[in-house]
Amino acid sequence: MSATPSAADAYAPTDRTVPTRSRERATYDRDLVHAILDADYLCHLGFVRDGAPVVLPTLYARVGERLYVHGSTGSPPLRGAGEDTGLPVCLTVTHLDGLVLARSAFNHTVNYRSVVVHGTARQVTDPAERSAALDALIDHIVPGRAADSRPANARELAATAVIALDLREVSAKVRTGGPSDDPEDLTLPHWTGVLPVTRAYGTPEPADDLDPSIAAPDYLTTR
Repeated sequence: MSATPSAADAYAPTDRTVPTRSRERATYDRDLVHAILDADYLCHLGFVRDGAPVVLPTLYARVGERLYVHGSTGSPPLRGAGEDTGLPVCLTVTHLDGLVLARSAFNHTVNYRSVVVHGTARQVTDPAERSAALDALIDHIVPGRAADSRPANARELAATAVIALDLREVSAKVRTGGPSDDPEDLTLPHWTGVLPVTRAYGTPEPADDLDPSIAAPDYLTTR
């Protein structure tokens, strides 16, 4: 890891963002947090509903120091975020980079990069911010797609809600490298090392009703 970032370049640790285990893997570096968030678009959003914990997978996008998440206006978390007090949430993003295979079953682990965000989500009601957030969500998933699709109409916008979560209580955690075997296991006859895990995009598959004269755009074929 790099040298400890300055206060301006790092998020301030809080009781909720300091891990209880493997603290040496935690970092609050702003640029690293942004890089981990920008490298994916699927998150898990946790909240409490009727006294019970709920975790939902959903899509997100980062715009500066804010995350946007979208969903149906009938969704309980999005309705809750529309109240004056907002909705307390915990949002997580994780990249699996490799399976770390040790000689002992106990020391098996994974290489990963993760971000945890705590805060109070609010529903976005300003039309301009809402429109910009929806475009950001589309372009975060497929850069260039927002301008290459029909914008949402009034009916679709009425059925779509967007919540915003500011990046204030944030931490990242990273594990890299090979296995950490116990000294007494080093002579065991078992393969040990890292099996890298990567995500790859396949060849675009056109819809059955697509006009054959419409070719796949460059932003799909060059991914």
